[in-house]
Amino acid sequence: MRRVGYWAVAALMGMVASGTAAQVADPARWPEAKSPAALVDAKTEAKITALLAKLSLEEKIGQMIQADTASITPEDLRTYPLGSILAGGSSPPIGAPDRSPAAPWVATSRAFNAVALEQRPGHVAIPLMFGIDAVHGNNNVVGATIFPHNSALGAMRDPALIRRIGEATAAETAAAGIDWAFGPTLAVPQDDRWGRAYEGYSEDPAVVASYAGAMVEGLQGKPANWGIQKGHVSASVKHFLGDGGTKDGIDQGDTQVDEATLIATHNAGYPAAVNAGTMTVMASFSSWNGTKMHGNKSLLTDVLKGRMGFDGFVVGDWNGHGQIQGCTNENCPATFNAGLDMAMAPDSWKGLYTTTLAAAKAGTIPMARIDDAVRRILRVKMKLGLFDAPRPYESRPQVIGSAEHRAVAREAVAKSLVLLKNNGVLPVKAGANILVAGEAADDIGRQSGGWTLSWQGDGNTNADFPGATSIYAGIAAAAKAGSGTATLSADGSFTTKPDVAIVVFGEQPYAEMRGDVRSLEFEAGDKQALALLKKLKAAGVPTVSVFLSGRPMWVNPELNQSDAFVAAWFPGSEGAGVADVLVGGKKDFTGKLAFSWPKTAAQFVLNRGAPGYDPLFPFGYGLSYAKGGTVPALSEVAGIDASLANTSLFFARGRVPAPFQLSLDPAIGRAAVDSATAQEGAVQLTWKNKGTAQISGPELALTRETNGDLNLQVTYRLDKAPTGAIGLALGGGRVDIASTLDRSAGWHVLRVPLKCFRAAGATVDKVSTPFALDASAPFSVAISDIRLATDPAGAVCPAGGEAK
Repeated sequence: MRRVGYWAVAALMGMVASGTAAQVADPARWPEAKSPAALVDAKTEAKITALLAKLSLEEKIGQMIQADTASITPEDLRTYPLGSILAGGSSPPIGAPDRSPAAPWVATSRAFNAVALEQRPGHVAIPLMFGIDAVHGNNNVVGATIFPHNSALGAMRDPALIRRIGEATAAETAAAGIDWAFGPTLAVPQDDRWGRAYEGYSEDPAVVASYAGAMVEGLQGKPANWGIQKGHVSASVKHFLGDGGTKDGIDQGDTQVDEATLIATHNAGYPAAVNAGTMTVMASFSSWNGTKMHGNKSLLTDVLKGRMGFDGFVVGDWNGHGQIQGCTNENCPATFNAGLDMAMAPDSWKGLYTTTLAAAKAGTIPMARIDDAVRRILRVKMKLGLFDAPRPYESRPQVIGSAEHRAVAREAVAKSLVLLKNNGVLPVKAGANILVAGEAADDIGRQSGGWTLSWQGDGNTNADFPGATSIYAGIAAAAKAGSGTATLSADGSFTTKPDVAIVVFGEQPYAEMRGDVRSLEFEAGDKQALALLKKLKAAGVPTVSVFLSGRPMWVNPELNQSDAFVAAWFPGSEGAGVADVLVGGKKDFTGKLAFSWPKTAAQFVLNRGAPGYDPLFPFGYGLSYAKGGTVPALSEVAGIDASLANTSLFFARGRVPAPFQLSLDPAIGRAAVDSATAQEGAVQLTWKNKGTAQISGPELALTRETNGDLNLQVTYRLDKAPTGAIGLALGGGRVDIASTLDRSAGWHVLRVPLKCFRAAGATVDKVSTPFALDASAPFSVAISDIRLATDPAGAVCPAGGEAK
């Protein structure tokens, strides 16, 4: 299929066509499970019954709605008695930057709860639940231990270690004043193009099932140890159901499978999670055969709460209720009637509260359904110990990033590494002179991936990770301990020939939406890492590749140029775990692929047992020092158009990557100039008089990205200040950035939320021009990078926007 128009079609996937019958599950076909008896005991239920009798309808509805810290203040709770808050991937604590240590997060939790627990007329004091995406450690908090992402952990095949990771994550979350972790993800990714594939443990349902209960017990403890006072938090297994099976790997798309496949593949982890006592389940954005999960009563109520005996509560995903046909973000009785107990309404909470209250008064949402939802929410709050005053972990900031937890993460890094190739260069001798190369070698943000201090994991520097270790730093420490040396050289240059080079490279961090790709080719059309490997090979330096990624990718050219090749995934904050296996030979490789490795860049759906299964490296593959193996020369024919991979990068390294093109009006001059990091890594555009520079390409559907708070990010240097308006446009929506541009010397970053362009008239579901810059008077600017990004720091919505 041609890409032109593809994204517009994809954006509609999962929406129910008018007149189409909803997809209904048959509960009798599903496995039985049961929440532990400790979740529902007579004494607690009696307390809940008494509390329900005191609550007004307004307070009951408030319990059913969750708001984001970026869109609500503690004072708002006096008018809107909500039951929960969350901090989204790039949402900050009160009065502090998004990248903050524990103290501001604890203060935020206490500030909201202080109002929620006030003794005032007409108000029943009920503690809030505070949720956060602690998906690989408490990854929103500066100084926390960042564990490998789930696609790495699947390679360990070690449920006991998963439990320890959950325990450490819970303790570090509780110490930041937060009582609810939105994890683990129990998706079973079937298409590696999906931008959330790394949130799944494996393509194999059995691996996911083996981890589900262990992670829940790690986060929550066993029933006898439940409670925030004991350093445990609520788990939220997600996303129910089928998010890993969407057609074409489109996030929030449609899982088009029969019921037997939905049960056998995508439900594999949920029975174990329910049996282990998960207190909450998060509904999926995705659809099953056209029916949105947030509105599928047969699955949320009849299967999950009925057949599978789940006694906790079901929470929605970020405005997921608004995707149900007939609903909006601010109005959706249907989602509560389907079985959602708490709606995640980050920025739409006020409108949703008002309309839900009106629907309750009108009887559109039956009182029995409201009381059931509120009972489930209060049950979890009581079992978490939120009604009990002590929060001892909040006074233990030393728990966050503790040596004990970092040791657990370091062990997980070592056990998750998968050796794909070794022509005798590994292990590196402890006393060797090692060259450490590659742009990711000394970058903790790169090795940590998405969902790290920001939603997409971008904008991070090593200074944001106190106590962490880059891969280079780990190798340097190991070399020093063995009387060897390690020299960092990102571009691979050297004066004295090294004994071996370890080159660290891979995917940039990403999360959903931006992480969705159309090709599995690594660095399609921009083979910087490959050029570095060829340079070292030509110099006769034995080379070890350490590949960072959230998923298997087509890297045949890089494999051919490497003497050894290690799939390191996104290992997190403890880069020394890589050196533990590579240097000295004291530890061997034990990791085995939890995802099949593609033979071509077009093998998107490549799962063990499927018809025609023909991977380069099969599920379960993994070499070791004890059991080696050779890899012959591989085909370097990708098998797919390389430009299909790029949907969010519009200018980098001095050029416009395919499939986009830059066009300039005659009044604009163009010259290659140096960027802050590379020779001729930028372009200087000079306006002699009125004109427009624009980047255009195939149509992109950016509705999800706009709703998800992405920015158009431009790295620039102002060489001649403007004397008039400077228009920045995306998709036809134009804003004036003349007064926003930083006129001081040097390079700067401009971030404009996509929502600003939509407000200025952009048609965000059909964007063929993701960047346009116009001026009517002489003006000069150098640009080194243009992309979609999510770092909120300094994001502005310039005044003076107008449709164009």
